[in-house]
Amino acid sequence: MAFVKDPCGIVCVLVTYMAVLYADYVVTHWIILQTMPNSLWAPFHVVAFNTIVFLLAMAHLKAVLLDPGTVPLPQIRIDFSDLHSEKNFGHEREEWTMCTRCETYRPPRAHHCRICKRCIRRMDHHCPWINNCVGERNQKYFLQFLMYVCALAVYSVVLIVISWVYPCEDCHTDVSQAQSRMMHSVLLLLESALFGLFVIAIMVDQMHAILYDETAVEAVQQKGPYRIHRPKMALLAEVCGRGHPMMWMLPCTSLNRKHHDVPLLSHDV
Repeated sequence: MAFVKDPCGIVCVLVTYMAVLYADYVVTHWIILQTMPNSLWAPFHVVAFNTIVFLLAMAHLKAVLLDPGTVPLPQIRIDFSDLHSEKNFGHEREEWTMCTRCETYRPPRAHHCRICKRCIRRMDHHCPWINNCVGERNQKYFLQFLMYVCALAVYSVVLIVISWVYPCEDCHTDVSQAQSRMMHSVLLLLESALFGLFVIAIMVDQMHAILYDETAVEAVQQKGPYRIHRPKMALLAEVCGRGHPMMWMLPCTSLNRKHHDVPLLSHDV
């Protein structure tokens, strides 16, 4: 587990949970209970909406707290004088690079994060909304978090529109309650539209990075796809795990630890 002590990231994490809790409060208290008091749809929507909130929080916590793939630091100081020596570097090591800040060798596709102050394996970018880097070990949960935020935003908009199109005729509420419900509904509608569009853009970018095997850092460096001919499903499986694709949507499933637990520094330095 890891937690980055970055003020901007901590504020963004708090804003994320405040927005989610506000959406849950408005949907449950002002929309479902106020406009569907006698309907069988009310308990269904309450359970379904809060299930998405629970899965969202679980995926977000894992993306925040899990190690994204930090390259371990050497126990002793490394001598970099032989960096360009062919005698000490064989063909299988030619993609390893050196990080002068961490003072260690790093595997292919690893990059240094100036906020985490460590090299991250297959680093895509540092995201303040999870206060962590998006890397090899937590990209799956970051993608799930985006998916659940998108689902929550769409669900909120649908429930708001239903409450406007099919108002409860048997509900006796005073003017102040009706005005409060309308105010909260409009605020939630704006929040859902803003966060929904923002998250969709990030989710499309993440899917492009996965399917075309090119992280955001590599795209900026214009390196192109890392493995051009690798099947798309194989690339998705590397991120989401080797289980059934239906299980990729659940944050309770783990990645293939056999693949990820290979020592990062497995050669003599």
